[in-house]
Amino acid sequence: MKSLVFFLEEPSAKAMLNGLLPRLHPMGWQFRYVVFEGKQDLEKQLPLKLRIWRLPGCKFVVLRDKDSGDCVTIRKGLVEKCSKAGKPDALVRIAIHELESWYLGDLAAVEAGLGMSNLARKQGSRKFREPDALSNPAQELRKLTTDKYQKISGSRAIGHHLSIENNRSKSYRKFISGLKKIL
Repeated sequence: MKSLVFFLEEPSAKAMLNGLLPRLHPMGWQFRYVVFEGKQDLEKQLPLKLRIWRLPGCKFVVLRDKDSGDCVTIRKGLVEKCSKAGKPDALVRIAIHELESWYLGDLAAVEAGLGMSNLARKQGSRKFREPDALSNPAQELRKLTTDKYQKISGSRAIGHHLSIENNRSKSYRKFISGLKKIL
């Protein structure tokens, strides 16, 4: 069986992927997760974890938030770490600015996942047309949901509803596109 191994910055990404991936993948793929304790931990341990991975038939995905860093520099550094670890074909994707940007790119999923109403209609407003441009999407999401959104439980609930094809976040669309090429 083929495996897709995700190296993730935090548990909320795993929670979201558990809801999203079953709707995306063809049969015959198994998903594995290596969850780190933040971006510094991911960057420090990633090369060793990749180098010692011996299970055959694996493809690798590295997912990290941009936060306040430079996307190109972050991605380049992660790609270099993957190459040096012997996994040059690993897919490296950056959530701009944070994973919550992806949720703000699909307010219908937030509405459905959190059992709220009248959020999806806000998708057309100027603020949510380009969620990757928001500097603090986690704060925006908490404010929008009047603190109903919590990082892990919210990611778990929203992940089941995130649209594969319709999301305003460019970084989300690049992530999905990369996964589709692998799968």
